[in-house]
Amino acid sequence: MTRGLMIAAPASGTGKTTVMLGLLRALRDDGLAVQPFKSGPDYIDPAFHRAASGRASFNLDSWSMPSAMLETLAAKADEAEFALAEGSMGLFDGVATPGASGNGASADIARRMGWPVVLVIDVSGQAQSAAATALGFSRYDPTVTIAGVILNRVASPRHERLARAGMDAVGLRVFGALPRRGDLKLPERHLGLVQAAEHPDLDGRIDEYAAFLRAHVDIPALRDAATAGVRSASPATWIHPPAQRIALAQDAAFSFTYAHVLEGWRRAGAEVIPFSPLADQAPAADADLVWLPGGYPELHAGKLAAAHKFQTALAEHAATRPVHGECGGYMALGEGLIDADGTHHRMAGLLGLVTSYAQRKMHLGYRRATLRASMGGFAAGAALTGHEFHYSTIVEQPDAPLAHVADAEGNGVAETGSYRGHVTGSFFHLIAAGEGEFVARTPVAGH
Repeated sequence: MTRGLMIAAPASGTGKTTVMLGLLRALRDDGLAVQPFKSGPDYIDPAFHRAASGRASFNLDSWSMPSAMLETLAAKADEAEFALAEGSMGLFDGVATPGASGNGASADIARRMGWPVVLVIDVSGQAQSAAATALGFSRYDPTVTIAGVILNRVASPRHERLARAGMDAVGLRVFGALPRRGDLKLPERHLGLVQAAEHPDLDGRIDEYAAFLRAHVDIPALRDAATAGVRSASPATWIHPPAQRIALAQDAAFSFTYAHVLEGWRRAGAEVIPFSPLADQAPAADADLVWLPGGYPELHAGKLAAAHKFQTALAEHAATRPVHGECGGYMALGEGLIDADGTHHRMAGLLGLVTSYAQRKMHLGYRRATLRASMGGFAAGAALTGHEFHYSTIVEQPDAPLAHVADAEGNGVAETGSYRGHVTGSFFHLIAAGEGEFVARTPVAGH
């Protein structure tokens, strides 16, 4: 089994992504094949992981994924020499009602995979007191191993000495101390970091992170702290493809796709054919299904409204074959999108949906959905799990609801998705599915 670590933190915003990217690049430059993972539902961080490591990063989510799928994805580590996972939010943050295999906390993944945790601790505004936080995390759940800490945002050598003294007093190992560097922070927008593809200097920035980590963190000690997890030998489990030939929108407006979904489709023999609505490209004429993933259509609404070749071809396809949109893709299939400035942009018009970013409201959380109508190649009645995260408000939704949708605690939500003819759309992003409905078990050589 490949050895691994999880980089986690007591809370969001502590700098764990900077640490993760710097370590991935430093280990890669040392000649190590490193398999990255991201705990929880996230489309943006994995793209940065790929840029830093040269390998696709896979999400591991204990709330939405069944055990067999988690085992399958964790086995990707065995194709590399080292596994490095990035946690989400605080280490123990999850939902009140557990899902398929846990409550979605990063601690679930660390425990299940047998990976020790390195906590990134923001020590700004404190010194020895940071040790109390770290000690609480190390004792909160004895089934989760805390290998040690990396101190972040250290103000001075004296500040570092005091913070280290606190960690020494409670017996916690310090792998390194990172000086405060405001220039290393990646820019953000409303759904998180600005996408990796939008950074023309991303490779150089990640090199800076790696140099920063090398100068201040004991990377060989981190490698030595990693352990090999224990996994079952169950057959490989992937999401079954909804069609044989899938035209997939892929550009700056539609980029939120999960690596495990695409790999599952391809392993089952489906052909995924990318195209760019922003470049006014038509989906493949012989595609069985057109799939528009989430992304940032609100930032490109004018260009999408002017993409007449794309819209005409989409309408022709929808006359006889399925079209599905997730979140941003759903909005692009609607009648109109009102941007943050209040400008109304005409979208594809295949659904009656009108959404607005001028009336911003955050929608965030896990979702369970039971389809009321077929969705692409998926039958009515199928159950699936996913995640919703957007700031748009529904102004009009005249079409029939696509699914009954509930949050992690079983409360119904208003964002049901909708359908019209062969066209379907939803605000939830598919992550996994009920046994026997969306999941195909296929033995994969070497797993």
